[in-house]
Amino acid sequence: MIDQKDLEFIKNSLSFFSELDKDQQLSLQQAILKKEYVKGEIMQGGAQNCSGLFLIYSGQVRTYIISESGREITLYRLFDGDVCIFSASCMMKNISFDIYVEVEKDTQSFLIPTQALKRLSKNSLPVQSFINNIMALRFSEVVWIMEQALFTSFDKRLANFLIEQSIIDNSDILVITHEKIANHLGTAREVVSRMLKYFQNIGLVKLSRGSIEIIDKDKLEELV
Repeated sequence: MIDQKDLEFIKNSLSFFSELDKDQQLSLQQAILKKEYVKGEIMQGGAQNCSGLFLIYSGQVRTYIISESGREITLYRLFDGDVCIFSASCMMKNISFDIYVEVEKDTQSFLIPTQALKRLSKNSLPVQSFINNIMALRFSEVVWIMEQALFTSFDKRLANFLIEQSIIDNSDILVITHEKIANHLGTAREVVSRMLKYFQNIGLVKLSRGSIEIIDKDKLEELV
């Protein structure tokens, strides 16, 4: 059950809310589910699990796909106040690949179930516009990721990832495994390990078991 504080967050997150009529607003409030997830949990497990639209109240999640060879690549990450649209991928025509959403930090969220979202979208142009705008933003991020994977050398991609992770964690000591980095970047763990050892040899990072310390952020940024 959502309370007044929850409702204010939902109104602020959904730009179309004020443009719904009273019955639509009430229907939406009754349909929304409050959801909590723990780190490591899968919020969305492919196209067969089309949950709906998630509003991230607090926490951190990542959206990724899995290649035919079994490798993961992160499409984008979401934080407090963000909207997860690919968890409603069954609403989108011609999306033929499975999309997964993994919880990276304990997360509180609100879910608009797919059927409720479909009803609203069918009868409200502002809802359709909201969904289209979010989709355009997310696909822009996906295209950027694919361009990086195809046309940017791996040392630059890895350096960029380390800098971004440092900003997210607000720390120069990153508690993350080489395998997890490989999953984000769509490559093999051995490739990540070799490049990290090279970074260590030239004084950019210091490697420890289960963590990476950024020693020279300026040179790392120059590399990017």
